Amino acid sequence: MMKFLSRFYMAIIFLLLYTPILVLIIFSFNEGGTLSEFTGVSLTWYGELFSDEEALSALINSLILAVSASVIATIIGTFAALGLHHMRNRYIKGAINTVTNIPMMNPDIVTGVSMMLLFVAVSAMLGSRDLFGFGTLLIAHVTFDLPYVLLSVTPRFKALDKSMSEAAQDLGCTPARAFFMVDLPEILPGIVSALMMSFTLSLDDFVISHFVSSPNFQTLPLYVYNQTAHNVKFSMYALCALIVFIILAILLVVNFAGSFRSVRHRKGGA
Repeated sequence: MMKFLSRFYMAIIFLLLYTPILVLIIFSFNEGGTLSEFTGVSLTWYGELFSDEEALSALINSLILAVSASVIATIIGTFAALGLHHMRNRYIKGAINTVTNIPMMNPDIVTGVSMMLLFVAVSAMLGSRDLFGFGTLLIAHVTFDLPYVLLSVTPRFKALDKSMSEAAQDLGCTPARAFFMVDLPEILPGIVSALMMSFTLSLDDFVISHFVSSPNFQTLPLYVYNQTAHNVKFSMYALCALIVFIILAILLVVNFAGSFRSVRHRKGGA
C-alpha cells in the first residue's frame, strides 16, 4: 500500500510539473491561435517568431548575458572553491561559506533592490546617468550565480584523493600543473553542472534583471513580461517551446556524455 501511495504521489507531482509545459508545446503548433480549441497543426507561429526582430534581439541578448555570466561565475567559483578547500582555519572558512550563501538565501527582490541602489550610488559618484545596461546585468547575474557554483563544485574538491596530486608533484609537476592535470579532470563534472545551472538561472531571471536593466538592453524574460501588458502573442508559445527543446537536447547530450565517460573509465580500469 505504501509503495502504491508513493508512486501515486510522484505521479501527481510530475503531472503538476510537466502538464503546463506539455500544454504550451501542443498549443504552440495550434493553427487557430487560441487556447479554447485545437484547430490543426501548423508552424505559423514559429514562422512569425523568426520574423519578430524585437523578440530575436531579446533572445540574443539573453543568450549573450547568460553565457557570459555563467562562464565568469564558474571560473571565479571554481577557484574560490579551490581556495576554500585548502583553507586551514575552519572559523574563517565557515564565515566565508556563510557570506557566499547570502545571495542564494536572499529573496530575489531584496537582491534586485540592493543591487539597484548600489549601482545608483556608483552612478552618482561617477556622475553618469547611463550606468545601467549590460554591465550592471552581468555583475548582478554573476553575483547570484556564484553561490550555486560553489554549491556544485565544493563537494567535488572534498571527494578528491590528495595522494594523486601529491604523487604528481613528487614526479616533477608544479602545484598549478598538478591541479590542471590531476584535479581538474576529477572535478570537471561538478564544473559542467555549475556551468549549466548558472546558464539556466541567468537565462530565466526576471526579478533581479528588472531592477538593474535599461531600455537599451532588454532580456527575453523582460520582453515576455512586457508582452503580458497586452494579449500575449502565440509566437511566445513557440519561443518557450523552442527553449524547452534546446534545454532537453543539452541535458540528453550531457547525460549521454557522462554515461559514455563512465563506461570508458570502467573499461580502462578493467
